[in-house]
Amino acid sequence: MLKIGQKLPDTKTLVVTENAQNSVRMANYLADKTAAIFAMPGAFTATCSKSHLPNVIAHKTDLEGKGIDEVIILVVNDAFVVREWGRQSGAYDAGITMIADAGSDFTKAIGMNFTATATGFYDRSQRYALLSVNYVVSEFLLEEARSQVLSSGANHLLDRL
Repeated sequence: MLKIGQKLPDTKTLVVTENAQNSVRMANYLADKTAAIFAMPGAFTATCSKSHLPNVIAHKTDLEGKGIDEVIILVVNDAFVVREWGRQSGAYDAGITMIADAGSDFTKAIGMNFTATATGFYDRSQRYALLSVNYVVSEFLLEEARSQVLSSGANHLLDRL
C-alpha cells in the first residue's frame, strides 16, 4: 500500500487526449508539478460514470484554487475507451487529463490492482484519490466502500488540503 512520502513507480502509461495518445513515464510526467490523481476501476462503469468522475469535474476549479497544477483520471482501460469516456463525460471539456493504464503497470506497481472475474475485471484499479507533489505521495485516500464514493472523491481530497 502507498505511504505518504513514497515516490511513485516510474512506469509507462498513456496520456489520452481527444485526438491522440502519448506514452509517458510517470516520473517524468509528474515531475515538477502538483497533481491530483483519481483512480477508478473502469471507464463507463456505473459508480465511476455516475458518481466519481462527476465529483471530480464538479470540484476541479476548487482543486486548482488549492495549488493543484493538474487533475488526472486514471483507469485500467485502453486508450480508445478512455478517449470516448472523456468525450462523453465532459472530462475533456472540464480540462481534466485522462490517463489509460492499459496494461495495469502503474496500478500493479503501487499494489492497487484487483480482479473480479464475475464482472470481467482483471487487474483493475481500486478506487482512490492521490496527491502527488513532484512525484511523491503527499495524500492518499483509498476508497473502502464498494460501488460508492465515500472517501476518494475530489471533495474528500479538498478537505485534506
